[in-house]
Amino acid sequence: MIKKYLAVLGRLSNVSLAELTSQFGESVRKIGPNLAVFESDKKPNINYFGGSVKFGELLTTSPVDYLLSLDFSGKFIIGISDYSKDSNRHKSQAEAMKIKKILSRQNRSCRVLANSEATLSSATSHHNQMGEKPGHIEFLKVGREFYTLIGVQNITAYKNRDQKRPMRDAKVGMLPPKLAQILVNLLGPLPKDSRILDPFCGTGVLLQEAALDGFSVYGTDLSDRMVEYSEKNLNWLKKNHDIKDFKVEVGDATDFQWSLDIDGVACETYLGAPMSQPPLEIKLKEQKQECSKIILGFLKNISVQISPKTPLALAIPAWLRPNGKYERLNILDEITKLGYNVEKLNHLSQEDMLYFREGQIVAREIIVLRKK
Repeated sequence: MIKKYLAVLGRLSNVSLAELTSQFGESVRKIGPNLAVFESDKKPNINYFGGSVKFGELLTTSPVDYLLSLDFSGKFIIGISDYSKDSNRHKSQAEAMKIKKILSRQNRSCRVLANSEATLSSATSHHNQMGEKPGHIEFLKVGREFYTLIGVQNITAYKNRDQKRPMRDAKVGMLPPKLAQILVNLLGPLPKDSRILDPFCGTGVLLQEAALDGFSVYGTDLSDRMVEYSEKNLNWLKKNHDIKDFKVEVGDATDFQWSLDIDGVACETYLGAPMSQPPLEIKLKEQKQECSKIILGFLKNISVQISPKTPLALAIPAWLRPNGKYERLNILDEITKLGYNVEKLNHLSQEDMLYFREGQIVAREIIVLRKK
């Protein structure tokens, strides 16, 4: 049965929108600066979506009728997050208190979470186990529509996977697990028996997230040490999660011959030297030449090793300039000449596909390709 869902998008809403579109197709529609709706015949699991902070399922009854229909006799803990254009903290709180009064007349006990803003933060929702623990119900309101929270980003799990892995190396950069999930999802709805390759695997963050999503994973890296780190991190992950077998080996992405069939490629490519301030023009020119050579060399090498229609999702570098804008590699023309089509998702332009935090010197431009 197809149902309607609401996604509260992350800070970089265009990238988040692209991720949803890759999985749910043309049903995805942006309805606000950080809101999108979509349809699916399967309930989406937010634990596998790095770009959305909350998912809600459309209510076909009133919030009170929904609560009374639940097989739950204890004390309700409810919260209201009002994403309507004219929302504020007082309106959200008044809506919640109205529900509480109606429940009390039905002899049902209820506690309302206090709003500091019109919406509950994802941290508040997560720590109060909203939508997870029986009787802990959060309603997401948009105009006249109400949705019930079915998932909130698990910040504790992300932190544990990122910081408790046995092998980490800040010197080679730290791919955020959320971005790793986005890259995997940008490959589209692949069957779970698919194998995903990361040819620049580093410490294995993307391999880890793809494995948790049920895929077989295959990683290579130029560095012996990075391959060792990836293997140790994946073995650590396997102790606590039911993941499929994996393979990691040493290899230069520009000339390596991969030994296993590949159904999709997702990776953060070489991003150049770490930087603490915007580079001088001559330094930037050198970095762009080096990164372009490696990225294009990899794409040329793998193009003859994958089947037509194979999807690729890459994070490539972009550099902050003194004017506050990012300068990109601008290699899309060269990429298309190598036998790839550049995918556009939800009418987003390539200009929209930047992933960065405020003030970050080396950002990631995300490109989604498909072998011709």
